[in-house]
Amino acid sequence: MASELDVELGRIMDRLTAPGGPLETVAFQRHGRDLPMFKHAPPTLRVLFKHFCAQHDVAEFIVDGELRLSFAETLAQARTMAGGLVAGHGVKIGDRVGIAARNSANWIISYMAVVLAGGCVTLLNGWGTGEDLAGAIRLVDCSLVLADSQRAARLEGSETGATIVVIDHGDPATGLAPLLAKGGGAHTPLPDLTADDLSTIVYTSGSTGTSKGAFSDHRGVVSAIMNYAAQSLMVLTYLTEKGGLKSRQQCTLINVPLFHVTGEVPLFLQSIVIGRRMIIMPKWDAEDAMRLIEREQVTYFVGVPLMSYEIATHPNRAQYDLSSCMAFAAGGAPRPVEHVKRLRDAIPTGFPLLGYGLTETNAVGCGNFNENYLAKPGSTGPVSRPLVELAILDDGGDQLPQGEVGEVAFRSICNVLGYWNDPEATAAAIMPDGFFRTGDLGRLDADGYLFIVDRKKDIIIRGGENISCIEVEQAIYAHPGIAETSVFGLADERLGEVPVAVWLAKPGHDITETDLREFLCQQLAAYKIPARFWQEHEPLPRLGTEKVDKRALKARYSAQWDTAKSS
Repeated sequence: MASELDVELGRIMDRLTAPGGPLETVAFQRHGRDLPMFKHAPPTLRVLFKHFCAQHDVAEFIVDGELRLSFAETLAQARTMAGGLVAGHGVKIGDRVGIAARNSANWIISYMAVVLAGGCVTLLNGWGTGEDLAGAIRLVDCSLVLADSQRAARLEGSETGATIVVIDHGDPATGLAPLLAKGGGAHTPLPDLTADDLSTIVYTSGSTGTSKGAFSDHRGVVSAIMNYAAQSLMVLTYLTEKGGLKSRQQCTLINVPLFHVTGEVPLFLQSIVIGRRMIIMPKWDAEDAMRLIEREQVTYFVGVPLMSYEIATHPNRAQYDLSSCMAFAAGGAPRPVEHVKRLRDAIPTGFPLLGYGLTETNAVGCGNFNENYLAKPGSTGPVSRPLVELAILDDGGDQLPQGEVGEVAFRSICNVLGYWNDPEATAAAIMPDGFFRTGDLGRLDADGYLFIVDRKKDIIIRGGENISCIEVEQAIYAHPGIAETSVFGLADERLGEVPVAVWLAKPGHDITETDLREFLCQQLAAYKIPARFWQEHEPLPRLGTEKVDKRALKARYSAQWDTAKSS
């Protein structure tokens, strides 16, 4: 039976989306079907930026250290830089322009500038190695890359085929000056854009170990932003009606990477629509986060689950006033059920929340709010209205009845169009009827709440960062002394799960864990290196298909892992 909160939220959403309402929907044809789309949504990100930045005008938008920018100031800077991209660097509609930099005001301005110029903003993983970055650039044929000095240094000597422009952080007038060095500016004419033009590419790890570029048009990204804004408006309306909302500007802490879809869509881009102030943290630290929540009156916190858990369990938590923060949301990785009540008990003024979406859905999917999350802490919640449709599929693509376990699939106009230059992967992931197959196994309860029970894809999610087991295994196999290896994830209280590795040496080779770590440091980003290595002295167990039996290995070493953590 639906909870009282579900009934109230449903009533509000029905009113908002009714004919004549602010979130009225109309049908849009895609995949041979009528999919709901917001009638009054901006057609492009450019229009969205101009409309909402003008609406919020002098309200503060970005706080980055000592730098504070209003919505109007941010848009003005982006418009100037867009002119430099068009006139000085020759950016044309659909050109892929990469951003390789840490979180900062200038990352945000660069993103907006590329969009205003008509380019397809390409979000490069700032945590990757030089070869990771170069491979992602080559994959989508970026013509231009805006890189801060640290990432530019990693790219030195790599063949990318792109022009690298080194940008800096701090004052945009100096940090982004290289974008204007060849001419152009605020008065440079910009090309016309349509909803069908390319807008973004965000990278996702696949079970093959090869990073894929998931690309979207303006219609899809705008729809995802507006669907998040619809959810926010629904909750804010509910709180207002209950008298539980204070009259002040909403404010969020940016501590997840902006190159991830969570940082990009629900945090950064949605903030433009709802007039939310963003406080940027260059590096995660739980006590710094609490200090900023208190000082800046942060109302909404989101991060991978370990972040809010570190706040709730921090020994100095009582020294900070966190009462402004109404929500501690998590996404990007599963949140342990036992953490939910602990969070609520530790910070009673803010509810824990959970979101579930993917790069390929532009982050939309499901959400579990407030009392409902406390009642069903193992669930990611019901599907996010009004644009998203959820199904549980069998291997043949047929929908399964309520309660049965199958592959979770989402269909909406928000979904990406496919993987860049990879029609086979696109066809495998996106069904002819438009459902995107997530690779996650789940079930729906009688109230329509989704429970994720397992993952089909051979991916480890370490603190919100996807790690391909196959990629790490291939790196280990590159060591000349390795005969067999298997990489899998084991539970970790802080990070959700971490990669671990089992290996068998070739006869006559004496390999230590230190040897393997030093070897992998030359090939993999630090977060991909296994947290623990175990040496086997017999061939690894195999299934009937001759594949390594990871389930057996995981069971064998889980107990050792738990013992090692507790000792």
